[in-house]
Amino acid sequence: MTAYEQATSGETDGRLAITLWDFSWYTQAGPGEPFADLDRAFAETVDRGFNTVRICAMPFLLFSGRVPDPHSLRIRGLGKQFGQRTRWYNVPGGYAVDGRRRLVELFEAAARHGCQVIVSSWEYQQSPCFAETDSWYRALAEVPGPERAEVMAEALSGLLDFLTERGLADQVAYVEVHNEVDNCSLVPGDGGSHYSRLRGPLGRAVELLRSRHPGIPVTYSLGEPWPLELDELPEQAQIAHFHFYVYGVLGALYEAVGLGHGTEEAPPTATWPTPELAGMLRPDAPAFADYQPDEPWRLAATGIPRELFYAHDWVDPDRWDLWLYENYLPHREAMRQTLALWVDSVAGFARRRGIPAVLGEGVVGYTPLLTRFEEDSVGKDIAEFVVDRCLDAGFKGVVLTSNAAPHHPMWNTDRDWMRRVNARVTAG
Repeated sequence: MTAYEQATSGETDGRLAITLWDFSWYTQAGPGEPFADLDRAFAETVDRGFNTVRICAMPFLLFSGRVPDPHSLRIRGLGKQFGQRTRWYNVPGGYAVDGRRRLVELFEAAARHGCQVIVSSWEYQQSPCFAETDSWYRALAEVPGPERAEVMAEALSGLLDFLTERGLADQVAYVEVHNEVDNCSLVPGDGGSHYSRLRGPLGRAVELLRSRHPGIPVTYSLGEPWPLELDELPEQAQIAHFHFYVYGVLGALYEAVGLGHGTEEAPPTATWPTPELAGMLRPDAPAFADYQPDEPWRLAATGIPRELFYAHDWVDPDRWDLWLYENYLPHREAMRQTLALWVDSVAGFARRRGIPAVLGEGVVGYTPLLTRFEEDSVGKDIAEFVVDRCLDAGFKGVVLTSNAAPHHPMWNTDRDWMRRVNARVTAG
């Protein structure tokens, strides 16, 4: 059965149990880091019941022809301590990557371990901030907004040609034009609804990829579900790929400490850090005014405000989690209702379009690296609620939580839980 047939069939034995490797498979690949040995990372992935990894494949960097010396990528972090206790940003760096060789090594290892790969790009969000120079970041910014989606599709087509020539394209589960197209600068806003602005640019991008590689399913991923606007999305996608970050009590904590999240703006604050956050900080926290990345462009390339880095890097994890536990109960039912609405709405949308649905990221929200709320009893309860609801609704693929991956602490503390829940995902 081809990748397309697997992705569009209704058979449960073709379901995707997804772990989110994002850009970390090349930004945390130095000696002793989680992805230093790809065979080991895949072996651990299979051991935990996963059969699919989702990655930023660096298509613009490697195949657009717009970045000088694209194959030699030197990885570095944002600063000495900056981001080192923030998920996805705890990158020491200090090594070079040959991007195309690394891509081949990943797909060859995936084949050896019987895994599929969801090919995406985070390049208009985070990926370039980990490069030694800003040439990748500047090249992305120089593409005129209306052309970006098609330029990315051209680069992805080149990537698929590259894999096909090497006999590796069979490992591709499907391709996303980009990660979270509604939450990045791939398609600049035009004042319309959350989704209507995507129709022209993304429709053309998907059509381009489908025409060049008709045997590989093509889609785009959505960062926030807006159930009443789903039918405004471009019709050309062959997978309904969504992310469910419910926040709820976590959103209440963000508001209390003066942070925004998703499409929620940060609340106005008289001082920063707010008194609520100041009471949660580690005693060795530096002054906020002194806490900066090494170079300003790196912060711009992340799309994440300096305040969030400061909070995630310097909060005491126990105090953060305690606040969430103490305040969770009033939010519990609303969080479950919201998640159920999203699952059912996306399932209905997928049925109307005649395409499979996939949950690619989730479930609670963005938490500091060393906190445990999402990984412990409450978070696991929420995650299992979503997984079971997705399976009952006929989803083709499910992620347990975005934190269930080699570069997050729970990879080494919750192996048995991942095995148990993934067994439900892949069961016939």
